Amino acid sequence: MHNTMKKIILLLALCCTAYSPFAQPVLTEREQSKIVDEILEERFQALLPVLMKRTGIDMWLLISREYNEDPVLKTMLPSTWLSARRTTMLVFYLNPATQTVERFAIARYNVGNSIKAAWDLQKFPDQWNALADLIQKKNPSKIGINTSLNFGHADGLDHTHYERLLEKLPGSFKNKLVSAESLAVGWLEYRTEREIQLYQKLIGITHEIIAEGFSARVITPGITTTDDLVWWFRQRVTSLGLTTWFHPSVSVQRSDTINFEHLRSFSNRPENDVILPGDLLHVDFGITYLRLNTDIQQHAYVLRAVEMDAPAYLQKAFATSNRLQDILTSQFKTGRTGNEILKATREQAIKEGIKPSIYSHPLGLHGHAAGPTIGLWDQQEGVAGSGDYPIYPSTAYSIELNSATFIPEWGKEIRIMLEEDGCFNGKSFLFLAGRQEKLRLIKYF
Repeated sequence: MHNTMKKIILLLALCCTAYSPFAQPVLTEREQSKIVDEILEERFQALLPVLMKRTGIDMWLLISREYNEDPVLKTMLPSTWLSARRTTMLVFYLNPATQTVERFAIARYNVGNSIKAAWDLQKFPDQWNALADLIQKKNPSKIGINTSLNFGHADGLDHTHYERLLEKLPGSFKNKLVSAESLAVGWLEYRTEREIQLYQKLIGITHEIIAEGFSARVITPGITTTDDLVWWFRQRVTSLGLTTWFHPSVSVQRSDTINFEHLRSFSNRPENDVILPGDLLHVDFGITYLRLNTDIQQHAYVLRAVEMDAPAYLQKAFATSNRLQDILTSQFKTGRTGNEILKATREQAIKEGIKPSIYSHPLGLHGHAAGPTIGLWDQQEGVAGSGDYPIYPSTAYSIELNSATFIPEWGKEIRIMLEEDGCFNGKSFLFLAGRQEKLRLIKYF
């Protein structure tokens, strides 16, 4: 009887949420396609020349095989291309005379409307010979290729294609090959004004889904489990016509003998943990929409029958993590590295009596995106490589962190784990759709 009732309740929850209550309705696939392609063309025209000048790379080669796509190349494909085709070769050349970027595809057909095919099959039956000929004609000073020690996003040139490139490239050009790491990361991390505006909508939708999941419409204490809620979030994304870049997670902290552990929180959470009154709930959840990604963590409290609000000690613990967010975002300054921001934040937090753990990261065309890493949960003294990369304006981040607070009433330490998305505009950091500043309350009675 218990399992039957549980299934009925979950079915009703899904049925009741089949409509979209959002202030920002999800666009049709056709409407999304138009926006994605418009933004891509804007980035090619306005952003790419600036980045190539900044990095001193006057030719950028991106070579990718179908179903083994270079992460950067994949962001340059038109909306109607869901993968590379055969071997896709893109060439970007900064013309010194016009200071514009010429775009070529060594391919049988155009890559959308932005990149024209430049392969004369009659003259060059071999695709690689056509590439070598174009390189010789343009005679660049530096040829950037996607190899990188510090960023997987910028390491998309596979070994086979690298060897083939060396085989076909004239000897005098081999010495011109350089890592395009700085160019690739710059391309991935920069957010245009239009993308920032869209991000406000994306984050707003994410917040609304979390609010819906953390409600009595979805959760029935004593029946609903954390795993039920996880799959509700996953299904909700699908039913709205959205996708996600990671599987959601839901966890519980409560007055028991189980202590917080990062590994348990991230990967060893118990399944089918029944949600009960007095529980502190946590969700880690994000969506993918219009090629952009969100990454949000929030908390909710399940009210007991005699309660009208969350206990004061939980509210105080929550406020501490809000303060930690403020400390971190106040450290954002152009040119500072992720490691420098991490160090300054931890020093100030500890000075204020906060026990911090910081693991913030860039956000954009990937969920864990390219750019300066600001700590990892198991590397609080700094992150070699990606943590040494500097902050640039017009970049987006997930401010991801937690603070530990000992709760005498529970006889143990808890963690308030928050993650909210925003943008650094060169002067200050802004949460693009606000942030959680108090616990969500689940009232079922």
